[in-house]
Amino acid sequence: MATSSTKSIEKWKTKQWFNVHTPKILGDSIIGEIPAQDEKAVLGRVIKVSLSWITKNPAHSFMTIGLRVISANGDAAQTEIHYLEQVYSYTHSLVRRGSSAVYTISKLSDKQSKPVVLKLIGISRYKINTPKKQGIRRELAKFTTEYVGSKSVEEFVKAVIDGGFQVEAMKVANRIAPMAKLEVKKIEL
Repeated sequence: MATSSTKSIEKWKTKQWFNVHTPKILGDSIIGEIPAQDEKAVLGRVIKVSLSWITKNPAHSFMTIGLRVISANGDAAQTEIHYLEQVYSYTHSLVRRGSSAVYTISKLSDKQSKPVVLKLIGISRYKINTPKKQGIRRELAKFTTEYVGSKSVEEFVKAVIDGGFQVEAMKVANRIAPMAKLEVKKIEL
């Protein structure tokens, strides 16, 4: 037994620590360190972090971001955005008695033809019938296709973080039924 524990200790000591950097659109700051045997072992890892920890904005405390390591040079690991999602407890708390929830899932592509999966949740001010829900889904599908298709992934994610996308999508949904809230549930890149 003593030999196996010393082997694991020796294996741990041989690992190298890499500083994890955020993408440039999030400020290119260091958000932590991860251990790995070598640079190749770091590639592809996904680090899940609260968005408020990166942006220093408490309004983003209900969003988590997944950063995938795309390159490692020396002790620096560069990342790209893998996904952005709302915390389940937050989206669950939005739906109240006397309101309706409208969920949409859209498979889109940005202006460079990169695939984007966008999941939205809209909360109405009062109960709405099925035809209105279908109309909201249809209009949001048209809007998101045009909006995401006219921007790069980085520009789109920045618009979601800043809230500009949600404001524009809310205007589209309000044409059909009054909405209390419209949130991006998840973005998968």
